[in-house]
Amino acid sequence: MRHPTTPRTAAGLSALLALSLTLTACGEQDGGSRGQRPAAKAPAATVPDPLVASYDGGLLVLRGDTLKVAADLPLPGFLRVNPAGDGRHVLVSEADGFRALDAAAPALTGIRFPAADPGHVVHHAGRTALFADGSGEVTLFDPAALRDVPAGEKKPPTDTYRAARPHHGVAVTLPGGELVSTLGTEEERTGIELLDKDRAVIARSDKCPGVHGEATARGGAVVVGCEDGALVVRDGRITKVDSPTPYGRIGNQAGSEHSAVVLGDYKQDPDAELERPEKVSLIDTATGRLTLVDLGTSYTFRSLGRGPHGEALVLGTDGALHIIDPGTGKITRRVPVLDPWSEPLDWQRPRPSLFVRDHTAYITDPAGKRLHTVDLESAERGTPVRLPHIPNELTGA
Repeated sequence: MRHPTTPRTAAGLSALLALSLTLTACGEQDGGSRGQRPAAKAPAATVPDPLVASYDGGLLVLRGDTLKVAADLPLPGFLRVNPAGDGRHVLVSEADGFRALDAAAPALTGIRFPAADPGHVVHHAGRTALFADGSGEVTLFDPAALRDVPAGEKKPPTDTYRAARPHHGVAVTLPGGELVSTLGTEEERTGIELLDKDRAVIARSDKCPGVHGEATARGGAVVVGCEDGALVVRDGRITKVDSPTPYGRIGNQAGSEHSAVVLGDYKQDPDAELERPEKVSLIDTATGRLTLVDLGTSYTFRSLGRGPHGEALVLGTDGALHIIDPGTGKITRRVPVLDPWSEPLDWQRPRPSLFVRDHTAYITDPAGKRLHTVDLESAERGTPVRLPHIPNELTGA
């Protein structure tokens, strides 16, 4: 998914902040008695378990305990947000790269990863992989190093890999240093390859038209979607799982370390301008079986999530959170949250988004400028919180 943006860098904001801090420090020193050191300022409190919501014109950082706004950070352009993987930072996609937001501070940092048409961000096996659609370059780094970037440095140490041709792709690191990376061109995407730590090819498959998205499952399996099923990478091999219909596109997935089954979307009309699917897919990475679940309502690419015990979660346009047992495919519960809504034609336009952390599902309500919560153990809804802007994407540190 490509997105034109016209972002402004934080250089100006950073300069003003630095000047403000300098003038404040000078005022304190000039106002003190000669020979007397000024009183030390208390360190700024960090934001507990922050959430980050994008809106048209900036980012909201919310406290995880109260959901109150901890910071409203103006930033023009269409913004995408993803966890960096260290429990503190969020990566913000801009026109020419990824910028790190310290959600606990909360503040945009000077850490940037240049990328031509930045795309997917994937954290797995202790490494974060950034895919640049415009160049095919994959940037890999240890997200824990974001906290220790020396002054004057713009990013932590990185490794890079470049796909044969630029394309809208994705990459996933494995525990042994192996890399799963997509294959394709600007015109078509065809499959994946599994590379060893020295980037020699271990396995390759070009039987995945329209390859898109990824998820990992219990046991270390990686799933990527195709227009006719999915590819499963497991134990050094690539296996094709076919869709049960002639055209069955899986392009967005959600995995869990507590389940061998990956939740995916499922579209069946190749000619639709915007298909509003009502079925989701469950891909069992242990057996290679693909099961379809009919929700009775449509959903979008921001509707998929996983619960604390591996349960599959889908936010429907009927306004309910649908909870599915991934082992049986049974819908075990429907929790009403929102009024019924409709997916907009433009994929960049706001629509309700689902983000799950621990035992809580967070659900945005753009129509009401609210954020809702659902306790996934009790299915009880929390009190909605009013937001100052219409939320679009939602993530957590």
